[in-house]
Amino acid sequence: MEITAAVVKQKGGSFDLEKVRLDAPKSDEVLIKIVASGTCHTDMAARDQLMGTPTFPVVLGHEGSGIVEQVGKNVHHLQTGDHVVLTFGYCGDCSKCQRGLPAYCENFFPLNFGGSRLDGSHSHHLAGKDLQDNFFSQSSFATYAIAHKNNVIKVRKDVPLELLGPLGCGIQTGAGAVLNSLSVSAGASIIISGTGAVGLAGLLAAKAVSAGTIVAIDINEERLLFAKELGATHTINSKKEDVIARLKEIAPKGFDYAFDTTGIPEVIQNSLAALGSHSKMGIVGIAKRPLELEMNNFVATGLQIIGIAEGDSVPNVFIPRLVEMYRNGQFPFDKLIKTYAFEDINQAIADSETGVTIKPVLLIGDYKG
Repeated sequence: MEITAAVVKQKGGSFDLEKVRLDAPKSDEVLIKIVASGTCHTDMAARDQLMGTPTFPVVLGHEGSGIVEQVGKNVHHLQTGDHVVLTFGYCGDCSKCQRGLPAYCENFFPLNFGGSRLDGSHSHHLAGKDLQDNFFSQSSFATYAIAHKNNVIKVRKDVPLELLGPLGCGIQTGAGAVLNSLSVSAGASIIISGTGAVGLAGLLAAKAVSAGTIVAIDINEERLLFAKELGATHTINSKKEDVIARLKEIAPKGFDYAFDTTGIPEVIQNSLAALGSHSKMGIVGIAKRPLELEMNNFVATGLQIIGIAEGDSVPNVFIPRLVEMYRNGQFPFDKLIKTYAFEDINQAIADSETGVTIKPVLLIGDYKG
């Protein structure tokens, strides 16, 4: 079938809307009419070849939401007309998947960044040539997408489908880091470094579980004011304030948790210096420089630092949970979103890169929720 897809043709290039041929889904795949797709810094990193995507041209996009159009013969949990969110790809068969750790799937890289299916085949074609695709097992910057049955998550139909795509990656990463990886509890104290979509999703999750002290750190004063509106009890502008001194003033005995989305060693060190004994820090930021640690301090105080992928989510459990929290008013992630027409994809990407918009979502289909 012919679809419209945003194609990147060279490293650092623009997203060009093109008429593309899409093959029919295979037996374990699902064809989805895309209603909307969030944009994420991972899309930009792939465009710039900072991670994944070995060649061009390519169809990116990995926070799709839409309606099931067709299912393969081996897909039994979905049917035509279901509302779905597309999440990261995982095989479901390896030891990590079998242990309930799909975000650490042994095939995670080829399924999400390999540029094709595991067998090397492609479903997108332009001018008779294969396109790099299968990005996060979906390539959802398009009017239709093909996804593997594992990463198609059914959601209820009485929620605004056009807003749900970011639950597939960025929002679930931030919320999952707080709820799953760190298991922040009521009354606990937490430092959140970085007030982008992932950090603010973590803040909303901390608020949802009634964390007692929530400190947001950034250099963007507008974002810090917004963090206060969302539930931060304290904010720190690291350009203007002594971060460690302020943190110790807020919690003299040390914080219970820290969540870093920046990947900046100095920012991580500031939070580590303010943690109490036997406290835990989660990190999700992509680092450009190595982090040096004082190991004796870790041994003496029992500190833990953990890397987190996709919020340690089991998507078919966690994404519906986030939807329920949203419905109940506990997790208003829609406050992070600004929508854009599909043809304005390059503006949406630019606004994300400059920080004008926290979480841009492209409205692609004609669905009316």
